[in-house]
Amino acid sequence: MKFSSSECITLGKPFFIGLKVMAADSAIFSHSGPSHLTATDWTNEHHRRSIAASLVQGVYVLERDRQKNRQGPQACSPPWWESFNFQLNHLLIDDVDQSIFGATYEFINFSPRNYSTPQNAPHHVIAFRGTLNAPASISRDLKLDLQCICNRLHVSSRFQLAMKCVEDIAATATADRSNIWLAGHSLGSAVALLAGKNLTKMGCLVETYLFNPPFLSAPVEILKPQVLKNGIRFTNSVVNAALAIAIKGRQPKPERDDQFTALSSWTPYLFVNPTDIICSEYKGYFEHRKIMEEIGAGKIERLSTQNSIVCLFSTVLRKNSEPLHLLPSAYLTINQSPLPGFKRAHGIEQWWDPNFNGQVELHQFK
Repeated sequence: MKFSSSECITLGKPFFIGLKVMAADSAIFSHSGPSHLTATDWTNEHHRRSIAASLVQGVYVLERDRQKNRQGPQACSPPWWESFNFQLNHLLIDDVDQSIFGATYEFINFSPRNYSTPQNAPHHVIAFRGTLNAPASISRDLKLDLQCICNRLHVSSRFQLAMKCVEDIAATATADRSNIWLAGHSLGSAVALLAGKNLTKMGCLVETYLFNPPFLSAPVEILKPQVLKNGIRFTNSVVNAALAIAIKGRQPKPERDDQFTALSSWTPYLFVNPTDIICSEYKGYFEHRKIMEEIGAGKIERLSTQNSIVCLFSTVLRKNSEPLHLLPSAYLTINQSPLPGFKRAHGIEQWWDPNFNGQVELHQFK
C-alpha cells in the first residue's frame, strides 16, 4: 500500500446531501461488498459500475477507520480496493477537519482476477465520498452540503484541493487520459462532476461515475401524475428563460454558449434512483429536454438549463456561476428495483447488487 501524505494534506473538504450511515458490517467487504465478482471482466458494464462504487465505498471506510483508530489488521478499508487489484496511492485530506474525503487508486496489471485484458481497466481512479454521519466529520460535510445547494461548491477549499489532485494526475497521464476515472457518491459525485466539467473545458475527457448526484432543484420526479410533472417543468423552463433574458439580455454570451457545446463531448455515467429525492430529478431533466425538443421549444429549454434561479440570483450579486446540473450529455442508469426508505434509495450499496435491475439511456446533446 502506497501513501503520500504530503500531497494529501493539501486536498480537502467534504461534499453533499444525503447522510451516509454505516452499520458495523457495511464497512466489511466480505459482508456487504461485491464479493461475488470473483473474476473481473473489464468489458462488463455491471463489473465496471460495481468496482467504481466499491472504490468510493473504500473512501467512506477509510474515514471510518481513521475516526475509530482502526489500523493495520484491524482496518476494514483495504479489501474495498485490493479485491479488484488496485493499490491506494494518496489520501485526500480536508484542510478544515482533517477528514479523509477522497483517495487516488492505481491499477496493478496482471492479476488472475482479470477476465479481460488490462487495457480495458483504468490506470488511475480518483474517488470522493459523500456526507458521512459521524461526529468528527458531519459538521464540515453539512456546511459543504449548504455550499452545494447555493451553487458555491466550486469556491470551497475542499473542491480546490480535489481539483488540484485531478489536474496533477491528468498532467502525468498525457499519453492516455482515457485510463483515468473519476467517481463519487452524493456530495462526492458533485465534486467529481465539477472536476470532470473543468477537465472537459480544458480538452481532457475522463470516464466519470456519478452515484446519486445531487440535482439542485425541486424534486418534481417524485410526483405521481405525469401531466402535472410535465406542466411544472414546462412552466419552470419558460420562467427561467424569461428571467435570463430580463437579467442578461436577449443575446446569450458567446462564451457561455460555447461552454455548453464543449461539455456535450463529455458523457459521464449517472446512476439515479427515482425514489431518491436528491438525484431523482436527473431522470425528469433529460426526459423534459427531449420533450421540449420534440415540440420545438429546444432553445427555451437550453436557455433555462443554463440559467437556474440560483445562478440568476448569483448573477445579480455579481457572483457568476453555472448550474451544477448543467450536463448536455450523459449515460443515465436508472435503478428500477424498489428500495423503501431514503437511506436505501440514496445508498451506494445498491450499485453493486448482483441482482441489480437497471435501465440505461444515452442522452447525447447535438
